[in-house]
Amino acid sequence: MRSELIFQTPYWFIIFCFLAGGAYAFLLYQPEASWSKKLNYALAALRGIVVAFICFLLLNPLICRTESTVDKAKIVFAIDNSESLNGVGQPVLKQIAEAGKELNDAGYEVSVQTFDKASTGLAADSIQFNRNKTDISGLLQTVKSNFEGRNLTDVILLSDGISNQGVTPTFNQFPFKVNTIAVGDTVPDLDIRIKDVVNNRVAYLGNDFPIRVDIAANGLAGKSTTVSLKQGGRIILTQTVNIDRPTYFRSFDFTTSSKQKGVQHYTIELGNIQGESSARNNKRDVYIDIIDGRQKILLLALTPHPDVKALRSLIESNDNYELDVSILTASQGVAEAIGNKPYDLVILHQIPNVLGLGNPLVRKILDAKRPVFYILGNQSAVPLLNTLNRSLTINVNQGQFDKVTARYNPSFQQINFNDESMKLLERLPPLSVPFGEYNVSPGTETILFQKVGSLNTTKPLLVLNTATEQKTAILAGEGIWQWRQEEFALTGKHELVDNLFQKVIQILSVRDDKRKFRIYPVRPEFDAGEEVVFQTEIYNDIYEPIYGQEVKLDITDEKGKTKQYTYTHSAENPRFNISGLTDGVYRFQASTAVRGIQEKINGQFVVRNVDIEMANTTADFGMLRELATKTGGEFVQPASLNQLIQKLKTNRSPDRLESSEDMVELVHLKWLFFLILVLLGTEWGLRKYHGGY
Repeated sequence: MRSELIFQTPYWFIIFCFLAGGAYAFLLYQPEASWSKKLNYALAALRGIVVAFICFLLLNPLICRTESTVDKAKIVFAIDNSESLNGVGQPVLKQIAEAGKELNDAGYEVSVQTFDKASTGLAADSIQFNRNKTDISGLLQTVKSNFEGRNLTDVILLSDGISNQGVTPTFNQFPFKVNTIAVGDTVPDLDIRIKDVVNNRVAYLGNDFPIRVDIAANGLAGKSTTVSLKQGGRIILTQTVNIDRPTYFRSFDFTTSSKQKGVQHYTIELGNIQGESSARNNKRDVYIDIIDGRQKILLLALTPHPDVKALRSLIESNDNYELDVSILTASQGVAEAIGNKPYDLVILHQIPNVLGLGNPLVRKILDAKRPVFYILGNQSAVPLLNTLNRSLTINVNQGQFDKVTARYNPSFQQINFNDESMKLLERLPPLSVPFGEYNVSPGTETILFQKVGSLNTTKPLLVLNTATEQKTAILAGEGIWQWRQEEFALTGKHELVDNLFQKVIQILSVRDDKRKFRIYPVRPEFDAGEEVVFQTEIYNDIYEPIYGQEVKLDITDEKGKTKQYTYTHSAENPRFNISGLTDGVYRFQASTAVRGIQEKINGQFVVRNVDIEMANTTADFGMLRELATKTGGEFVQPASLNQLIQKLKTNRSPDRLESSEDMVELVHLKWLFFLILVLLGTEWGLRKYHGGY
């Protein structure tokens, strides 16, 4: 380390510091003292030096400290410790351990990195080839991140070139040479395997859903077997696999359905063929979440109307909705249907009405706190509607109507619409709306304004209120069937009108989660061997997070065996981890007491057995050769490893000299404060000792 004093003022200012110190000492020690002249001179000199030094510090000089370090050239052995190298990788580890010692003796700094990111200080010959995934690009990116800005010159990668996770390594750029040691067999084994399975993760209860299976085979031409779809050990569907060429690939489609809700565990299984190298890749597990998650909507209309058909078309075009349509003048038992089915949204077309039909139902709907979408028409009882909703009131002269077009409100933020595309609304036919004075209640947002001819008004046409306990929307006119027809005539599709009403319906029908106790796995699926992590949230009456509650968690596997866990929810660690779960579908039940009330939650998750290493066991030396060439490294096989090591020793990369400067104000050095304190204390002590004041 080298230090240098730097002045921020002209250096000759030091003269004034000495003059100030000398003047101060002269004035203080000029009178005749009671001690000897020799001591008087010494004390004066001590005081003068201290004062001069303090004045010097007031000039604010700087200390520049320069520190130089040597960053030795580094080499990392990156080891692909996946299962596909088991048996062929172990013999090379001893060579790598010896090579590491040689390189270390040659002045390199050598380390080992595997797929386990925390593998610092790992001995090469202690590595186990047990990882069930291969992400070579991720391995090299980890090395790059760990040695960012350091003198890493070479990486020596031991691999068979098979990569089944992440991007292909040759697509990336690395600031170091990648030398590859290729192991494994490039000749395909005699084998048939399930190469891939494509399926939806979610399907609806009772609906058919597809499962596609990709099957590949090598060297088994002329043989045949079966591929089966199973559930709970029971065969659901079977197809015959006839291998008609040496290199075989074909996709098989299964279509099935389920009448059980929740995650269902299916198995795709290939029959074994005599002579194939491995049967581990003849089986694949599939997990599909069967949900009854459709939003249930009731469309209740006074009479048959073209608007009803238009609404039915745009709602049923979305598979997430299950729609019931009832016409008051034609349906019986509507009241019972309202009470017995848990609708997520009720759309009332011309209800309440001047005929009085169905008006009691409205009160029943309001009492149930179900979201309501009112659509007004010529038969609507507007005064009664004013008393039933807290979103919009219309003071009308009964029997008077107006023809208005729609103008989009760009200030509406709950739904994202393209302002330009919404201008098409102004070209659509006018709706028939009650004529009168419109008053929007606080908390209600206007989506569409009324436009009378070319005159823009602030009267609302479509409003939405989600701020109250019961969500409400009101369309103050009828004739949307004409909107759909005209849009189709202009654009050839119903996109704008359908999208508008579908989004309004979605906002109204979405279920708000108002539970005070929530617990859920952080992911729906986990790999076998990793920890299953649960997130816990507990709230008080005003939905502020609270802590300290004891949570009981029961985990049940597919065989019905239950494990019980108990933990205390805390702010420091709101998560609970469980390890040691094997593959399968698990259901959980969690309970806790919130303000003396017992709360329970049920859910499910999947632990998946990932065995993709067996899907492909043919080494890819071409990728390793390309990676080495692209980065300026060398491609070798174990027999030639020693030649690579000798080359690295002969052409040793130079160490890098790094310097760092640190600039600090002299006055910030603490030891100077204590030095001044000691000097002043010494002077004061001597004066007191010899009778001075």
